[in-house]
Amino acid sequence: MKMNLVKPMKSPNKIINYWKKEKLIILLLSIFGILYNVGMVIRPIYQGKLIDALVKKDNLYNLLKLAALYVFLIGLVQIFRYFKRYYVRQFANRTTVTMRFMLNNNILHKKEKDLNNENMGSLMTKAISDVDVCVEGMRKVTTEIFDTGVLLITYIVTLLKYDVKITLIACTFIPVAILIAEKLKRIIFKYTREYREKISQVSDITYDRIDNAILYRLYGRERDNRKIYEEELEDFEKKAIIANIWENAMQPIYNVIAMSGIVFVIIMVGQKVIEGTFTIGIFSTYISIFSVMAVKASRVAKLFNTIQKSSISWKRIKPYLNEYEEVDTTLSKINKYTSLNMEKVNFAYTSKEYIIKNINIKCKSGDIIGVTGTIGCGKSTLGKIFLGEYPYEGNIEIDEKQFKNYSPYERSKVISYLGHEPHLISDTIYNNITLGDEGDISHVLEMVCFNEDLKHMEKEINTSVGNGGVRLSGGQQSRIALARSLYHKNKILILDDPFSAVDMNTEEKIISNLRNNYKDCLIILISHRLSIFKHLNQIILMKEDKTCDYGNHEELLINSKLYQQLYGLQQRKESEDNEK
Repeated sequence: MKMNLVKPMKSPNKIINYWKKEKLIILLLSIFGILYNVGMVIRPIYQGKLIDALVKKDNLYNLLKLAALYVFLIGLVQIFRYFKRYYVRQFANRTTVTMRFMLNNNILHKKEKDLNNENMGSLMTKAISDVDVCVEGMRKVTTEIFDTGVLLITYIVTLLKYDVKITLIACTFIPVAILIAEKLKRIIFKYTREYREKISQVSDITYDRIDNAILYRLYGRERDNRKIYEEELEDFEKKAIIANIWENAMQPIYNVIAMSGIVFVIIMVGQKVIEGTFTIGIFSTYISIFSVMAVKASRVAKLFNTIQKSSISWKRIKPYLNEYEEVDTTLSKINKYTSLNMEKVNFAYTSKEYIIKNINIKCKSGDIIGVTGTIGCGKSTLGKIFLGEYPYEGNIEIDEKQFKNYSPYERSKVISYLGHEPHLISDTIYNNITLGDEGDISHVLEMVCFNEDLKHMEKEINTSVGNGGVRLSGGQQSRIALARSLYHKNKILILDDPFSAVDMNTEEKIISNLRNNYKDCLIILISHRLSIFKHLNQIILMKEDKTCDYGNHEELLINSKLYQQLYGLQQRKESEDNEK
């Protein structure tokens, strides 16, 4: 079995676990982070020593030796910096991949009804943008632990060694900048949340405009939609500006506050130079260290802003970071031929009203079962029960095994389901049918009468369809989707209105092909068109009062008034169409 390139993690909804997962990288990052930031104090110290050596007019040999040591140490520190930054980026990249992997796994295992309740624009923003923002915040926190935390400790200890009193007075302003940032975090949280929510809204509107562009154009809604879209973009721009101002514009203010202590440094350290207590080199060293330390400390204030921004994104994606769901690929013994038994099957979306009531039927491989009825009687719902996502009452057995006891993987290997929406992907015809498998698709294209269509396509099965490709007719889309179901042939084929966009002659040919070439399959055909039902073995006629009539075409013409009416109306309409 092929190993996963990305390994699942435990408790992905606890943010600390992402650091635990990469503990080796964090260890190496810690080592090089400490070495780099402790080593950063070397530059100003040796810079001061070089200045003192020049002032003292030390001999050339000593100057060159000191300069060479200075350059060597600075080079070594930069090597530490390179590895620190490398491992920080490694941590961020691996965390992004892991977080997206876990989020994607959760979305793939959501039930259809849950996905239908999702806002597509919001979901895409969470899966892409919010993950990036969250991980960027984690990266900055990890970086600033060393670039600010370790460096501040190293610099403060160094400055205290020079003079305790001056250091304590000069550093008084640094906590003020940090305190202001702490007080402002609620405001930043508020505006950042509004900004992230607006991104989701604009993404959803954009997705809707692209997906339904033709529909809006046909009904002359383009101008009104453009106006609405422009208003949304204007609101988005305002929220983005406000959020960015609060996040970034405060940084210069934090810098000024933190650097205010430089005035005391210049006066008090300068006085010590005049008194002869400090050298000019120490004066240079002290000012350099304090300046860097003050700027770094002011970044702690900005870090609060970044954490607030990231926490918004984390709260948005956290509900989607559930435990990894492994697909159970174990299979029970699959018989060559199959049987289906449904007894007293009921279904209701809510407890108030049944959509399906008291379905009873027995069938086997080689049978083609027709399901029809009036609009809204529950035909499609009956087919969706076999997706395993909806609870039902009663008994459904496939090969004498309760349907409820089939795992999702087992269901995918026993049942092929084709909904009334074709669901083509933006790829070639070949990949739309095989979905990544390798094999010959000529036989299924022949089954769905697509051979003639291919002759008019220059690249034939390698023709791209969907976005950026050839626009197919509704009938062509339906037949490619049907070819996909036939290619991934299972023992039970459930086809929900597969011929709604197909002409009647083609429909007849496809049904004939299915009868002759899929005798080892049980086919359940859901349709409102009854012309082909005379070729089917059994028919379930679902009525508005939730009762059903059963039988073949001839039996229902005799025993069911509703079937007689539906069939008669369709026959008359077909005759009128033929006369025209």
